[in-house]
Amino acid sequence: MSGFRDPYDPNIDLSVGCSCGRHLNRHEHAVAADPVAPSSDPEILSQRFVESSLVRALFPHDATRRRFIKAVGVNTAMGAIASMLPIGALTAMAQDKAPLEKKDLKIGFIPITCATPLIMAGPLKFYEQQGLNVTLNKTGGWALIRDKMLNKEHDASHFLSPMPIAISMGLGSVAQPMNVATIQNVNGQAITLANKHKDKRDPKQWKGFVFAVPFDYSMHNFLLRYYVAEHGLDPDKDIQIRVTPPPEMVANLRAGNIDGFLGPDPFNQRAVYDEIGFIHILSKELWDGHPCCAFGVSGAFIKENPNTFAALYRAVLNAAAMARDPKNRPLIANVLAPANYLNQPVPVLEQVLTGKFADGLGGIKTVPDRIDFDPFPWQSMAVWMLTQMKRWGYLKGDANYKQIAEQVFLATDARKRMADLGQKAPAVAYSKFKVMGKEFDSAKPDAYLASFAIKKAA
Repeated sequence: MSGFRDPYDPNIDLSVGCSCGRHLNRHEHAVAADPVAPSSDPEILSQRFVESSLVRALFPHDATRRRFIKAVGVNTAMGAIASMLPIGALTAMAQDKAPLEKKDLKIGFIPITCATPLIMAGPLKFYEQQGLNVTLNKTGGWALIRDKMLNKEHDASHFLSPMPIAISMGLGSVAQPMNVATIQNVNGQAITLANKHKDKRDPKQWKGFVFAVPFDYSMHNFLLRYYVAEHGLDPDKDIQIRVTPPPEMVANLRAGNIDGFLGPDPFNQRAVYDEIGFIHILSKELWDGHPCCAFGVSGAFIKENPNTFAALYRAVLNAAAMARDPKNRPLIANVLAPANYLNQPVPVLEQVLTGKFADGLGGIKTVPDRIDFDPFPWQSMAVWMLTQMKRWGYLKGDANYKQIAEQVFLATDARKRMADLGQKAPAVAYSKFKVMGKEFDSAKPDAYLASFAIKKAA
């Protein structure tokens, strides 16, 4: 046999035009044979790679996939998927040809929607496109995430945004330089209360309540503290705050061990779905556009594996770009739902990702930006986190907020990587924003900290 032969069907000669005369070119001929079969032709590989990955993610069982394609036809199937996904743009993305120092990687994640770009980059082949073989390790809690990174059991990780700051400073663990490469999600959290508290919507009525948050060094902890303090409650005296792994929050609410939680989705929506809780307020109503989770690596990993780090960066940024488009959210809900990822009903994930959801109070809300996936690691946000660490006694003594923010949050790297992929990135790394109506200026962190009436005694 001459030319390039498709290993899935040796009768197809990929080195010439269509051999059967029924298709415009060899690509269409090969796709007609099986749109998700492998090919030995580099041109066809590049054009079919994303299509194949997406079809296999949607229909992981061979028999189901083939029945679907046979029933609707190849062109209809690909047209339907292309209408939801930027296949052409993804296929056209150029790869950096620099050799990878390490191809086999382990990445830890907590099963929450905050990790959407990092998780979906696996089944949708964004890592594979960059030459990486990534194992996604579902992990039980944030302390374990931290320890596995410190012990080098994971090469990179899903983090709560404040965690790399805390680890770098040795707060709650031994100090080890850790970096935020991208923000995984903005917004995407809520305060959820048990149904028995539907008549207690005023936080002033919450004295004695027990709340769960996922970790001390989390936006959840800082936002809950901020919220109750703005309503006159001291979070260290008037309520109890318990660290609880996100997957255990709903069970604890059901058992009556907690009165509510400020936690990540999908667990706020799952509490509504299970009819045991209601959404009191979305975190975006406290601070619209706040960061939550991050994608991070150690400083040592960056130094030892610069090309691998760049490839990881590209994969996660490409996934985030896809996740940001609202029309892709229903598909992504299906990709994330299986047990090895979020292990949640698709309707729960769709409500979170599309922003059309039941609130548990009899209403249906439409909040399209309930969660978003803006990847840029604003250093002004890191400064705000440091002020809250200081406010509540996690950070003792003086600290150079700006220096720490710039060491940990890689805004310059993110800007460069985003530009390389044709993505728009901010020209600056600091901006003003409002938290519950109060403006934060990262150039004046001490004045901001001094302005609060309720804070930990020095």
